[in-house]
Amino acid sequence: MQDASHSSSRPPRQNRKGLTSTGARKAASKSTRSRSREFALQALYQYLVGGNDAANIDEFTRELAGFHKCDSAHYDALVHGCIEQEADLNALIAPKLDRSLGELSPIEHICLWIGTYELLHAQDVPWRVVMNEAIELAKEFGGTDGHKFVNGILDALAPALRPAETQADAAKPKAQTPATGPTTDATPDASATPGALSASDL
Repeated sequence: MQDASHSSSRPPRQNRKGLTSTGARKAASKSTRSRSREFALQALYQYLVGGNDAANIDEFTRELAGFHKCDSAHYDALVHGCIEQEADLNALIAPKLDRSLGELSPIEHICLWIGTYELLHAQDVPWRVVMNEAIELAKEFGGTDGHKFVNGILDALAPALRPAETQADAAKPKAQTPATGPTTDATPDASATPGALSASDL
């Protein structure tokens, strides 16, 4: 088993000032839950790529700078839930892919785990928030177009995993859809159009 602190067990982070070149949001605008997803991604990267033990991963991740700013309960649910339900999550994801699971980049794979897990088990988080938070993770940590791939797969899964919500949204007149950009768990922007979902909706 590799040491959890080994450099190869941490996902690459893009250097940025304000927004990344892919448009990921500023760190200052992130909610505690958004941060918990980032730490969960780093922990799951150690599990998927490094093959490290879940207990060691958890201990290492909790010592990382900034962990105290995240929603630790949501982090716990994501990390332990995705590891424990790995086979079930893969079984849901695989039929939607145009390639094998083994051909996915680790970041795309983990973003899909997190998104699928939240669609299944985080019923207090609106499905559009789940989608966009996974896309934000892929933008920040993944390759150039990885977020588009993650978006497409989760969009295909959502109607089956959140049928009531997706059907209700589909039935709404298009005029009611706020043109505000990504819907996330982030701290609300004062300039956002009224009606957009925010962390206060969760």
